[in-house]
Amino acid sequence: MAERSVADLVVERLLAWRVPRAFGFPGAAIAPLVEALDRTGGDPAFIPARHEETASFMATGHAKFTGGIGVCLATQGPSAVQLLNGLYDAKLDSTPVVAIVGEDISGPLGGAHQEIGLSRLFADVCNQFVQYGRSPEHVPALLDQAFRTAAATRSPTCVVLPRQLQEAMVSDLQPNAVGVISATPGESLARVLPHEVDLDAAAQLLGGGQRIAILVGQGGRGAAEEIIELADRLGAGVATSLLGKPVLDERLPFHTGVLGEVGTMAAAELMGGCDTLLMVGTNDPWTDYFPMPDQARTVQIDIDGRRIGSRYPADVPLVGDAAETLRALLDRVPERPHEDWRATVESSVDRWRTTAADRAAASAEPVNPQLVLQELSARVPHVGAVAVDVGSVLYWYARHLVLPPGVNAQLCGTLGSMGCALPYALAAKLADPDLPVIALVGDGAMQLNGLAELITVAHHWQEWRDPRLVVLVLNNRDQSGMGGGRQPSADPAQRRPDVPYAGWARLLGLHGVRVDRPELVGAAWDEALAADRPCVLEAVVDPAVSLAPPEPAFADLRGLYANGDAARRVREQVELTVNAEGLV
Repeated sequence: MAERSVADLVVERLLAWRVPRAFGFPGAAIAPLVEALDRTGGDPAFIPARHEETASFMATGHAKFTGGIGVCLATQGPSAVQLLNGLYDAKLDSTPVVAIVGEDISGPLGGAHQEIGLSRLFADVCNQFVQYGRSPEHVPALLDQAFRTAAATRSPTCVVLPRQLQEAMVSDLQPNAVGVISATPGESLARVLPHEVDLDAAAQLLGGGQRIAILVGQGGRGAAEEIIELADRLGAGVATSLLGKPVLDERLPFHTGVLGEVGTMAAAELMGGCDTLLMVGTNDPWTDYFPMPDQARTVQIDIDGRRIGSRYPADVPLVGDAAETLRALLDRVPERPHEDWRATVESSVDRWRTTAADRAAASAEPVNPQLVLQELSARVPHVGAVAVDVGSVLYWYARHLVLPPGVNAQLCGTLGSMGCALPYALAAKLADPDLPVIALVGDGAMQLNGLAELITVAHHWQEWRDPRLVVLVLNNRDQSGMGGGRQPSADPAQRRPDVPYAGWARLLGLHGVRVDRPELVGAAWDEALAADRPCVLEAVVDPAVSLAPPEPAFADLRGLYANGDAARRVREQVELTVNAEGLV
């Protein structure tokens, strides 16, 4: 019988699970697996990152952009520790990732120089599955179970493989020793629909509402047509979570934008004025912006029943796939367009869009960051991907970048970790080299890991059929990373060092554009998007431009909910205000 190593068996399982590439940082404890990947000629490929944290972000970004399962590799000790940030991102945003960690226990007493308790280390972030490989025969089934669990639970899992096990030679295994794949990456494990009685109750509740709001999260992907049809049938207004921003066409006249501190006044007003709320695939944490207690009756749709009611009380919970559940509701919900309410919502949207344009046009020193995102809106390619980092750039993205339908945008939505955008963008570009990708990054994230990962971009870009990967760096020199209307400190120790981001790109053989005049912002975008290679667009922007979070509707009344009488008085106030003025 032919012999091969356990590392070769691992590669075979990656191929069986249709994993196109694994991201990692090479080290002795994972070397046999990296060498086995190198022998495949790139199928699957090994993509070395500059740091284990960015490798884990790349794996998570791959899963988010493709719908498949991301894979990251690391060794024991500090290498394993540095995977945690990207894996927690995957856990909190319900993304399937498999971490394969090598361990070397060849010390004289059976220990290792960098030994830590890997089971304990990954016990929380990979709480659905953390297992050690113990024997060659055990490895294929172990990996299948790790992938199966990641797909089924939409979460990260971990497999630890000692180096000695990776190097072990094995004969051809019997079919019953290699495990059985029962789930396919990127596909639902089963068709999930709520019970008929629950659908009937939801339809009755929605049909009885007068002022209906629909809040859409990332779970609404693939259900845009159903959401719009239901909104038109009920005359509802629509808002989205940050993760749900790409789901619907933001040019719709009743689309109020993103809800929450980073979002729009129109979305806050929609929540403040509604009496009925439909939540579709969202676990949005901005609960201060939700309707006040007892204000609205609620239907919530989610594939994961554990999330229903976790942010806001649900009168009718519907556990099911968003698109199929909505189609079932459309068969039951009567057509009641509530034209007055829809007109009120659209007026609120018009006011917000005027406000947003005025904010972007306001003078700043030297450039208004809102203008940079507004100018991108007019030029963003109608296909491709957008990766967004954490910081003030997230606010400007949420309010000022109108995504064309079909453009996939991803961010570290729940964990909120800085430094995700460039690794995400790389993963998206490697997954589909034919499409343009844009990363939106602040100078803090760029100094954290972006400058290093530009080396990875420089290493790979000539393999791409469409070389466009544009990295916008908002250079505001603000040490807090948030800007937000604070005047820059005169103390150099309180300001972030000014780095020539565009110049660094040029040193790496990439394109670089620096803009510090508002009238040149549009031309700078044109140059970056027309470049024949990846480009860093460095915009020197004003840190004193206020983030201006929208005020939650009836924010001054929320503290009155100490008892039932107070709740009744507040609800009466809501009704009086809405009846007198429409949407607040």
